[in-house]
Amino acid sequence: MSTFTAACIQLTSKGDVAENLDVATSLIKEAAGAGADFIATPEVTNLLEPNKVEARAKAQFQEDDVTLKAFRSLAEETGKWIMAGSLVIKKPDEDRLANRSFLIRPDGSIAAQYDKIHMFDVELDTGEAHKESRAYAPGETANLVETTWGTVGMSVCYDVRFAHLYQKLALAGAGVFTVPAAFTATTGEAHWHILLRARAIENGAFVIAPAQCGQHSEKRRTFGHSLIIDPWGKILAEAGEEPGFVMAEINMADIAKRRQQIPNLRNIREFTLHTPESVANAAE
Repeated sequence: MSTFTAACIQLTSKGDVAENLDVATSLIKEAAGAGADFIATPEVTNLLEPNKVEARAKAQFQEDDVTLKAFRSLAEETGKWIMAGSLVIKKPDEDRLANRSFLIRPDGSIAAQYDKIHMFDVELDTGEAHKESRAYAPGETANLVETTWGTVGMSVCYDVRFAHLYQKLALAGAGVFTVPAAFTATTGEAHWHILLRARAIENGAFVIAPAQCGQHSEKRRTFGHSLIIDPWGKILAEAGEEPGFVMAEINMADIAKRRQQIPNLRNIREFTLHTPESVANAAE
């Protein structure tokens, strides 16, 4: 079967794990009932807690995580593939947490997991600073996973700004990228659509990008606008700025078609970079 229906679940997760799970479960069941075969939730589905100490206290180890257990049961109950976009998971070997994505098969088994590689660490001229790596340990491995329809490349949120990650996934066989996210309202409005469409176009791949939306705490608001994009960069489905879900049909034959029209993955060439310093040294 070369076609399937993908759904993006859009949430406003907060600091209450049980409440977040109730909302996510309800929407997953709705999407499954509407005919979705592959259902994806956003980044930090289980817990969006701005206080690092509180987040650590509320997070659970993977084997104990109630959201992961519930999603595995839901996959088996519905017979659907479920992508837990990411869950906040306690790590046994250090104080920092994992921002971990899980792809769950229809039998409830975990097909693959992926820890977000790129951390948003920035210091601005205004004095504002964000240090994601203080709370989360970065992953070190990119993952491909085989599904009923083809190969999926996993990523999370800030990863989308690193084009080489997606090129490597595409060259290794991925025709679909999952990009669960919790983009801020400011950066989302400026860059969300552009970045996701670019990753789709330059790799001839589908992008499934479920997002957090709305006001999570006094200082945290996310953009929403979950997207499903085809290999030509066309937006097939887009959510607004409220919790819910959107769906679109994915025709895997479109991947080969678009890569034949724009064969940039086959046209990649190695090259030597001459810096001003190297040019000057060569002239001596």
